[in-house]
Amino acid sequence: MTVELRRAVPADIEPLLAFWVIAAEGTDRVDSADAVRQLLARDPDALLLAVDGTEIVGSLIAGWDGWRCHLYRFAVHPQRRRRGIGRALIDAAEARFAELGGHRADAMVLDDNTPAHGSWSAAGYRRQPEWSRWVKALASPSTVSSPTVIRVTTGQ
Repeated sequence: MTVELRRAVPADIEPLLAFWVIAAEGTDRVDSADAVRQLLARDPDALLLAVDGTEIVGSLIAGWDGWRCHLYRFAVHPQRRRRGIGRALIDAAEARFAELGGHRADAMVLDDNTPAHGSWSAAGYRRQPEWSRWVKALASPSTVSSPTVIRVTTGQ
């Protein structure tokens, strides 16, 4: 098995979506080609892939917003786990962050995904118990208008 790490390109989008269905193992995630396309347009180096020939066997998004380093969509094909693919993806993401000037990375990991807990722990990550993730689904852009001027009245 020869696995190559590389950044994703637009031709990878459909195979990647199919890979995530397999690797997510029944989670309720719904991903779209358009969202991945937007990620690649905004930050072409963020989406790291592990490929064996033409087969995607691992993925990790290493998001950098100029301030923080975020890791998510970490996945390794179920039949390819425990072979160093995940660790290689994490190492590549950390190298990316170091080149960008990042100092600390955080990983979004589902509480019930105990196999992933072991991978992250082995890579030196620790659960941060004082934090919880807060989420909200956003309205579609066509239904939201952004004000051009915001007036704030103080109590004075």
